[in-house]
Amino acid sequence: MRRDEQPGLTSIIIPTYNGLPLLREAIASIRNCTTESYELIVVDNGSTDGTIAYLQEQNITFISHPGNTGFPVACNWGLRLARGDYLLLLNNDVLVSKDWLGNMLQHFRRDASVGIVGPLSNYVSGRQQIEMTGNDVETAARLMNEHKGEYEIVKRVIGFCMLFSRGLLQRIGVLDERFSPGHFEDDDYCYRASLAGYRIVIAKDTFVFHHGSASFKQGDEEGLNELIARNRQLFIDKWGIDPHRFI
Repeated sequence: MRRDEQPGLTSIIIPTYNGLPLLREAIASIRNCTTESYELIVVDNGSTDGTIAYLQEQNITFISHPGNTGFPVACNWGLRLARGDYLLLLNNDVLVSKDWLGNMLQHFRRDASVGIVGPLSNYVSGRQQIEMTGNDVETAARLMNEHKGEYEIVKRVIGFCMLFSRGLLQRIGVLDERFSPGHFEDDDYCYRASLAGYRIVIAKDTFVFHHGSASFKQGDEEGLNELIARNRQLFIDKWGIDPHRFI
């Protein structure tokens, strides 16, 4: 993005699975807090909780899968449908805050080498994590706004809220579906972006509240730990590097 350009359309892609109450909250917060041009694309992974009826009622663009395809596959379907100049992968269990999208988009304008932007949050691994109690999103957002225009260069950001340009998508492609149903596909995407010469940054002026792993919490803890271990090994096998070194 040139310095004299304004951001165009952003496609916000939200995978969901039996999380209607959270999805409703997330979409309400997006509608209340977003002034930039955007489109919503929800990819439903076989929900049986009334999600489709809600999306139809709200006139939201959606893709409906008969079963749970997992996060990377769902995101990729959304990316294929997206029309935006910028693409935002967003979990269904978040609450966004005032100026969230505009603040993240401006980091592309300030630095042409930026490839992926992620926000600060209350529930996330690595350097995006900040301490807070409750879900007072607006108080947190005001605190973040004291750092207007600031970002931190990092090795990776988490895919619960990950913004990138169409140019990056065209350069490195979609998420690697070998990591389905999820975990480390975001580390992989950030690493690929870095190899292509892009910077990965945390927007220090942006806060997104995250309930945390809502879909994965529906499964058993032992199975989740096995999935994380498997996908970490898949990353190591692919790149010869332990992704934990990027945290």
